[in-house]
Amino acid sequence: MSITLADARVVTPEGVHEGWITIEDGRFTHIGQGQAPRDGHSLGGRYVVPGFVDIHTHGGAGGSFPSGDQEEARRVAAFHAGHGTTTIMASLVTASLADIARATALLADLCDDGLLAGIHFEGPYIARARCGAHDPALLRDPSAGELSELLKAGRGHVRMLTIAPELPGGLDTIRTAVSEGVIAALGHSDATYEQAIAGIEAGCTVATHLFNALPPLHHREPGPMAALLEDERVTVELINDGVHVHPAMLRLAASVAGRSRTALITDAMAATGMGDGTYRLGSMEVEVSGGVARLVEGGSIAGSTLTMDIAFRRAVLEVGLPVAEAAEMASLTPARVLGVDDRVGSISVGKDADLVVLDDDLTLHAVMRQGTWLESPPAGR
Repeated sequence: MSITLADARVVTPEGVHEGWITIEDGRFTHIGQGQAPRDGHSLGGRYVVPGFVDIHTHGGAGGSFPSGDQEEARRVAAFHAGHGTTTIMASLVTASLADIARATALLADLCDDGLLAGIHFEGPYIARARCGAHDPALLRDPSAGELSELLKAGRGHVRMLTIAPELPGGLDTIRTAVSEGVIAALGHSDATYEQAIAGIEAGCTVATHLFNALPPLHHREPGPMAALLEDERVTVELINDGVHVHPAMLRLAASVAGRSRTALITDAMAATGMGDGTYRLGSMEVEVSGGVARLVEGGSIAGSTLTMDIAFRRAVLEVGLPVAEAAEMASLTPARVLGVDDRVGSISVGKDADLVVLDDDLTLHAVMRQGTWLESPPAGR
């Protein structure tokens, strides 16, 4: 099947241009400027950006990846696809080793099916002082042996591990993760600047939701954030919901790390798209009020109710980033992190035809995944 999308503002890594796109058999085959050479479907001058790639998501539409329930996971993926996320990784939270292994094995089936791009262990190897919405009773010191056993449950689909490198066994566990093909992410950590550098040297290449669950920057004690921002090997995640990170701090991070090292994420939990109320994130009870999720006990921020279309829109309209730069942060940069940028992440000839059509005000109009138009976003949009 062939389709041409005409009269579009096509957003590529090189910029924004008036033009057209041809899609055949689920892939981009031609990208041109000006008037399309054949009749096509007019997009009325709307923006076309690459499908979003979210490397940190816990849930949505009332469903949760940490539950390990496959129907819930399918609902979460469908909900976020309706908001433009055409590639999604399932993030777990701190739990018992048995519960992590069980959820991992069930989610691995959905990775086999191509629904999920991988599994992310956010915990249990994180710092008690920076555990945020993770159950402190279930935290553990890192163990390379334990991790290897957990990875077996994932059958090669565990793609990322968030870890605090300063913990006993942290550096060895980072090295083991990397040797097993798992991305090591420094996060939920109380590391010093020097300890963070040691973690990066051991193999950490991602900063889990930069600025959140990390010591603040200080001019005499720079801490892990300075180490993460200045090292060109590290990609920094940012939750752009206006709650987790002030727009000025996102601008600062983007100016230091650049578009190729800054990845927008949602860190979305089950309440996303569902409205205020009481929900669960792993073993923890969460109260959502005014769209902000906080632990019932203690009040820590507990994930977000963000979707990637809103994160992208905020990046342009509120943070002030150029459209092409925001698109790279929401698509190509996280695709590079996952090592799937040869297939997704940009509107480029030969890649999967994953795209999002946006109106002039950057609100979502339509989503295509592998050449197929998806239905309108599910209820709760």
